[in-house]
Amino acid sequence: MDALFSPVFGKTFSAFLFDMDGTLLDSTASTERVWGNWARRHGLDVDAFLPTMHGKRGIDTIRALDLPGIDPIAEALEIEKGEIADVDGVVAISGAVAFLSALPADRWAIVTSAPIALAHRRLAAAGIPIPTVMVTAEDVRIGKPSPEGYLLGASRLGVEAGQCLVFEDVEAGVRAGESAGASVVVVAATHGHGPKTPHPRITAYDDLHVRVDVAGMLSLRRVAAA
Repeated sequence: MDALFSPVFGKTFSAFLFDMDGTLLDSTASTERVWGNWARRHGLDVDAFLPTMHGKRGIDTIRALDLPGIDPIAEALEIEKGEIADVDGVVAISGAVAFLSALPADRWAIVTSAPIALAHRRLAAAGIPIPTVMVTAEDVRIGKPSPEGYLLGASRLGVEAGQCLVFEDVEAGVRAGESAGASVVVVAATHGHGPKTPHPRITAYDDLHVRVDVAGMLSLRRVAAA
């Protein structure tokens, strides 16, 4: 098996890099309310459109649609305002807060496609602490599936991306982690089984334990259910 797809449990990593929406917190209902209303106003097939926009920057999603007479920057800002105003139902993925609290502050980061104001709003709503290092939509020239965000997150932590474990929930993010050279684990808490990949998957953080060795390296293992 290719090393990229080797099991992550028991390996050691310099740092963990987390996507936010669908990975640390569930914002699906809020996201789909706001984007669904936007899609209806623009005459899109809402049911077909919504599965395609998760995990990507809003501006990249809008640009890819190439709608006539649309200013992607203005539309993305309007959607961002709507998402900041609507955090009803935004909650942490089960076990995520306790899991993050077990990590050294300088050994993990969030790499999200959300703008920084929205990221802060949703993390607060879910009761998740703001990390020391966070990469948001404003920090990258090209969003996921480009690896730019994960490469930047690793760099800001002072480690190589290839020494990191990426936690992701959708195909665009998984591809970004792979392209960065990181190992990947899929969080299938909000999208059913998640994308079809060879990577290991989890549905929550409750049965995970992280070990920090004397050198500060992290390793992940599953805890058997009682």
